[in-house]
Amino acid sequence: MSPIVIQIIQFFLSLSLLIVLHELGHFIPAKIFKTRVEKFYLFFDIKFSLFKKKIGETVYGIGWLPLGGYVKIAGMIDESMDTEAMKEEPKEWEFRSKPAWQRLIIMLGGVTVNFILAVIIYVGLAFAYGDEYVPADSLKDGFLVTEKSLGDKLGVQTGDKIIAVDGNKIEAFRNILPEIVYGETMTVVRDGDTFEQEIPVDFIATLSEDKDKVRFLSYRLPFIIKDVAEGSLNKDVGFQAFDEVIKVNGTAVSYVDQVKPILEANKGKEVVVTVKRQGGDLVDLNTKVSDEATIGVHIGGLTMEDYAERGYFDIKTRKYSFLESIPAGVDKGVSTLSTYIKGMKKIFNPDTGAYKEVGGFAAIGGLFPESWNWPVFWNTTAFISIILAFMNILPIPALDGGHVAFLLYEMVTGRKPSDKFLEYAQMIGFFILIALLLFANGNDVYKWLFK
Repeated sequence: MSPIVIQIIQFFLSLSLLIVLHELGHFIPAKIFKTRVEKFYLFFDIKFSLFKKKIGETVYGIGWLPLGGYVKIAGMIDESMDTEAMKEEPKEWEFRSKPAWQRLIIMLGGVTVNFILAVIIYVGLAFAYGDEYVPADSLKDGFLVTEKSLGDKLGVQTGDKIIAVDGNKIEAFRNILPEIVYGETMTVVRDGDTFEQEIPVDFIATLSEDKDKVRFLSYRLPFIIKDVAEGSLNKDVGFQAFDEVIKVNGTAVSYVDQVKPILEANKGKEVVVTVKRQGGDLVDLNTKVSDEATIGVHIGGLTMEDYAERGYFDIKTRKYSFLESIPAGVDKGVSTLSTYIKGMKKIFNPDTGAYKEVGGFAAIGGLFPESWNWPVFWNTTAFISIILAFMNILPIPALDGGHVAFLLYEMVTGRKPSDKFLEYAQMIGFFILIALLLFANGNDVYKWLFK
């Protein structure tokens, strides 16, 4: 099965689960408060449905347009309202006849379920898999900057450590980049000195210009030989698997990034490479350097655990009991939501250029891996669930947050907005959503065509 098909399947499986549970968040309190629900749909059923069945007073169905889903609650002013029915006197089973606090609970049900679902998934992942990471401050000699232009833009260089962003300690090395993208200042350790460095406001836009370079901070690893390449200039020199290069022409080296400049300076020449064998013996090998500054060997072949055992960094492993996994899942949900809110602030600041990275369905689908991986699938589903919760609570008419805003106004002032006002607000909100949908998916198309 092709990678893109696997991504599409994961996308629709995740989206379907989230939509059904979100709508259940509205459906259940509506039923509790004896409010009639006329329709419960996965996807939109414009003109026709792929499936529908009426059970009791509710029609359950699957539409053909996969842009979301909905519950049609009687007497509620939304995109599915019956304008003629709204002119009649409210019935006791209609949404509009219910007390404001009941209507508020019904409207908050969807986003509440989305956030709770994300937390439940994070709890399950913590309990089932625990957590394993490289502490950001454990890198023996700092990190490797693989793209100098990005390092210069950010103000970091190979050998640095970033230990905090906006005053918050970075625990895991993998979290450095996400924190930098949404942060304002970072704490850098360089040659034993610690200082504060401002993060360029448009750094997120710089990163987005080349997706292949986005992970420009990496581990500094030793030059350990895996094997000699086929047809290598040095096939008979005597290199062995797991030889570690410790000197080149007498210059001590510890990492790959220290070897490369020496090879660049000796293109087409011969150098003396000193390697340390597995038993500890040191051997000098006369080695030819190609015109491309290579010596014809493959490097690597060690696991992360091997590098940790050699002291290049630490690996922390945490296993959670069921009770311990609950606060861990809650913390993960809250921190994910907090990070996403920071990202939204960047989007609404034109100086950051983050608005260029707003994506639609293709961008969301791209979050899923190209091969099936259950932990990644559930982690991505939890993240999207939090996105849906946040986006739906925004105070835009036609979204749950728009209804909530009007209900809060009613509860505070004691005055209910007129049905006509709500109807017009709903129409305006609908057009705003269409515009956002076109912009986000238009961005996807633009990136596909030109990037």
